[in-house]
Amino acid sequence: MLKIPPDNPVRRSPGGKADPHPCNLMDPCCSIRVLGQTGNKAAVEAGERPGVTSAESAELRDARKRIRLLEQENEVLRRAAAYLGQANLPKG
Repeated sequence: MLKIPPDNPVRRSPGGKADPHPCNLMDPCCSIRVLGQTGNKAAVEAGERPGVTSAESAELRDARKRIRLLEQENEVLRRAAAYLGQANLPKG
């Protein structure tokens, strides 16, 4: 994400946050590649182009995080069961 110093005059959205890309087509600081990526992302979000929307990406990221957490919990429980299983061996 573009880091903008607080004293830098930038376009602000109604919520007061800086736009993720403060340039527009008339600004010479914007490269064609950056503007093309911004347009491509907007087209994907609108459903005009194939691709993963930001909502789908966030959902997938959350699902992967949840899976990783469940795998860690499963590993802890497996190790705890193995440890407790050793303590209850019959003495013969």
